Order: sequence, then structure tokens, then C-alpha cells
Amino acid sequence: MVWIPLLLVACAVTAVACARLCRAAVAAGGTGAGTPGEAELTLGEAAFLAGGPRRVTDLALVSMHRARRLLLAHTGWATVVDGSGGDELERAVLGAIGPDGQAPVPRLRPAVAAAPCVRRIEEGLVERGFAVPGAGRREVAAGLRAVRGAFLLTPALAAVSVPLAAEAERAPALAGFALPLTAAGLCWAIGRHPRGRWASHAGQRLLAGLSAEDPLTALATRGPAVLEPELRDALGGP
Repeated sequence: MVWIPLLLVACAVTAVACARLCRAAVAAGGTGAGTPGEAELTLGEAAFLAGGPRRVTDLALVSMHRARRLLLAHTGWATVVDGSGGDELERAVLGAIGPDGQAPVPRLRPAVAAAPCVRRIEEGLVERGFAVPGAGRREVAAGLRAVRGAFLLTPALAAVSVPLAAEAERAPALAGFALPLTAAGLCWAIGRHPRGRWASHAGQRLLAGLSAEDPLTALATRGPAVLEPELRDALGGP
């Protein structure tokens, strides 16, 4: 019966980790007092709520590519075609590419994400109650790490205890360990959804009301999966 104490350990660790993640997610999602019915989002704000700074960068790159100010090659390189004018975000992209006029997209993302204009998008959304503050995201990230640890601990305990169980007890033991494993897996999968990471409940309702008929709006809200294969390759997508 050695598997029963180990199963109780797995259940307890999983319950604590899932409760921590759920509490952090509820607290983060409920921050602010946004009023979706009275609010409008820019494309950059919608991209941030749906996917954070990375999505904002992807939106800027594709928008510049479609305007023929930038060439995105399927090899993952961005080349400047027209370096004049543009808004703050586009100038941040051009600044990240640098004087050579060409740079790999993975190198651009952290530079653009750290740009003051992207930080102002985040600060404005947090102030209006549509985005999760940094402290809330850190709590959710800590909860995700705890759930991931529980998810990995459970099969390890099962691998130790099930072979030691009597032949007749092995099936019940496996079924018992499947419960905390399933609970941790579901919490982990739900908690990793990008909208829940960046957008508060009010922000998620606002995103849900946006039409995806426009290609750039679809990219902002749904990500690079809506793009043609060449652009997905350029952005490093599958």
C-alpha cells in the first residue's frame, strides 16, 4: 500500500498548485474597472491584449510589409524598403533593424518590445483596466511554474510506487495518479492561454467584440496563424 501515501502527496501538491494558479488568474483578470461598452482599441492595443509585446511587434512588421516599407523574407529576415516617416511603433522597428537596413526577426522582437511606445501601450491599457499589471502576470507565471512542477511530479511518483504495488492494486493506483495528472495538465493548459496572460476580464470581453474581417485586425487578435505561409515562415511560425 505504499502507493497510497505517495498518491496523497501528488494530490496535495496538485491541489495547492492549482489553487494558487486559479487565485492568481482570478485576481489578475479582475484588476481595474474597464468599461468595454464605452471603449475603443487601436490595433496596437488589441495586439497587446491578445498576445503581448510579441504580437505588437508582429503586427508592426506585417503592417509595414503590406505597406511596402519593409520586406519580410521567408528566411526570417526583415529588410528596410522605405525608412522615412511612420508612427512611433514603425520608427521603433526601423531603429531596431539599425543602419544596415536588414536584421533577423528574432533579434527585432526584444528590441521593439522594450521600446517606450510599447510600454506606453501597456501602461495605458493597465490604467484603463483592460490589461493585467506586471505584478499580476508575475503571480500567474509563478502559479504556472507550480502547476508544471505538480504535473511533472505526479508521473514520477507513479513510476516509483506502481511497480511496488501488488498486482491487483496496480490498476487502481494508475487510475488514482491519473486524477492529479489530469487536473494539473488542464490547469496548465488553460493558464498558458495568451489572452489570459495579458488581458483582464474586461479586456477579453473587448477583444471578443472585435471583427476579424480586416486582415490586420485578425492578426492582432488571432496571431500569425491567420497569415499566408510565407509570412508565417518570416515570423518564425510553424
